[in-house]
Amino acid sequence: MAKKTIAAPRSGCPLSVSLERFGDRWSLLIVRDLMVRGYRTFSEFQHSGEGIATNILSDRLRKLEEAGILTTEPSEEDGRSGHYRLTRKGIALAPVLLELLIWSARHEETAAPCSFIDHMDRSREAVLAEVYRRWEQRDSTPLMPPFAAPAQSLRTVTAKPAPRTAKPARRSVKPAARSARKSPR
Repeated sequence: MAKKTIAAPRSGCPLSVSLERFGDRWSLLIVRDLMVRGYRTFSEFQHSGEGIATNILSDRLRKLEEAGILTTEPSEEDGRSGHYRLTRKGIALAPVLLELLIWSARHEETAAPCSFIDHMDRSREAVLAEVYRRWEQRDSTPLMPPFAAPAQSLRTVTAKPAPRTAKPARRSVKPAARSARKSPR
């Protein structure tokens, strides 16, 4: 199959260019799974708990490969199946992902334990060194566990559901609106 060429960026702004590569929610999650969860196969990505559809997963893996973020290698156990691996360009995203992880856990409701985030925050250099070491040595031991879905917020739990009515209320038409609709005779 011939490789598709990547479209020219809309602008020369580095942030715009990076958002064109990672502007969807799935691409960075795939990179995360490769980088810190040790996932290598299509099946592992599919069952990561994020709920990605197989067609979307196939598309994002293809796009990430075309962009030079990851590559496919034959499996050592079974040469017929492929394993995904970050390229040097892909592993260079480690500091970005670490900062996004810390930022999100500090400013949004997540299921990441505070102690885990505090460790990542205090030990940025050591965490990054370990990510790079694992990449260089092809060590797929997970560095970060999958997190459960965050608990419902207090607002959601305490909010009362709207009462259900048997039939939807009928809208009455105002007299002025009715007369406007009459056709001339």
